[in-house]
Amino acid sequence: MSGGIYLIQDNSQLVEMKEEPYESEDGLQKLLADYPSLLAGEQIDSTAPRRWLLISREIAIPDSEDSAGRWALDHLFLDQDGIPTIVEVKRSSDTWIRREVVGQMLDYAANAVVFGQLRKSVPSLKLIPMLNSY
Repeated sequence: MSGGIYLIQDNSQLVEMKEEPYESEDGLQKLLADYPSLLAGEQIDSTAPRRWLLISREIAIPDSEDSAGRWALDHLFLDQDGIPTIVEVKRSSDTWIRREVVGQMLDYAANAVVFGQLRKSVPSLKLIPMLNSY
């Protein structure tokens, strides 16, 4: 039983779980929104694993001051220290190379900060003092 994940059923029977691809990005986005603990917080800091609170899904991010929004980031979470975390979901079958995905995330983060979109899109973020510097 090395490397597998197993479920003990109510009748004490052990069932091996099988990995399956998710049907759509939206399905995985919903799972992450409903269960933020799916994010690997213990890989960031094993002594104080990150715990996330979902702030919003599909936040519009502009590329200029007067733009309504060029992009939409999938999720905005805050961790227990109030640090914003942007999560973008991509299917493994997506043909985008990793470099393009990283570039997309950097565009989102830079434009969200420059144009203050995080505070505009989610007014409750104004209550978090650390974010008022963004």
